[in-house]
Amino acid sequence: MLFVIATAAVIVATLLLIPIVKVGSTSGARRRVLANAGVFLIATLLMIMMAVGVSAETPDPDTAPDTAAVETVPAQNSQGMGYLAAALATGLSCLGAGIAIASTAPAAIGAFSEDPKAFGKALIFVVLGEGVALYGLLISILLINKL
Repeated sequence: MLFVIATAAVIVATLLLIPIVKVGSTSGARRRVLANAGVFLIATLLMIMMAVGVSAETPDPDTAPDTAAVETVPAQNSQGMGYLAAALATGLSCLGAGIAIASTAPAAIGAFSEDPKAFGKALIFVVLGEGVALYGLLISILLINKL
């Protein structure tokens, strides 16, 4: 049942992309939107496959030859998925923060060079991009503490 929500999200995202895709050349902005949507779809499909793999039934302990090995496999799978989730939270949030800072920092420097009074306003936008990375790091710390 868990993967139905993610599948619906992929279908909605695909339906939203239909008006963007047109025959002919695409502008730079459309290419970026398509690239971001493609990465989102691939990540969502990957998470669906992982959710289905983890939620698969474990073998019956009565029919399994070694009950100790059967009991440790789900724990290892869930612990590995937890570490993978923490790594993805940190990595993707830092990637997003890098993209945000790459576009706001040059604009902030340009605004500051024209008007020194705009330093505080420009700094706020750069710090907001860095906050995304800190939130991702906080989520990964919380995930690791739960393992």
